[in-house]
Amino acid sequence: MQILADGPATTSHLVVNTAAKQPNVSGHLKLLREAGVVTAEPRGRFTYYRLVPDVLQGAALHLADLAAQARTHSENFRTC
Repeated sequence: MQILADGPATTSHLVVNTAAKQPNVSGHLKLLREAGVVTAEPRGRFTYYRLVPDVLQGAALHLADLAAQARTHSENFRTC
């Protein structure tokens, strides 16, 4: 995702920059689109993918809350 943080990129850009296989990159982009983290924008023959900053910020806040909750309850073992 760091590559997309630097601006919109095509699948080809991501393949070259990550050395990942194209089907793997496409699969990851599909999941990220479904999660709302990435949007797709057709431009001529190419589709550019970009991060959705507000979604990332919301996820970061949620993860921070989870971390705080986990820290608070890290010694609360459940009985069996």
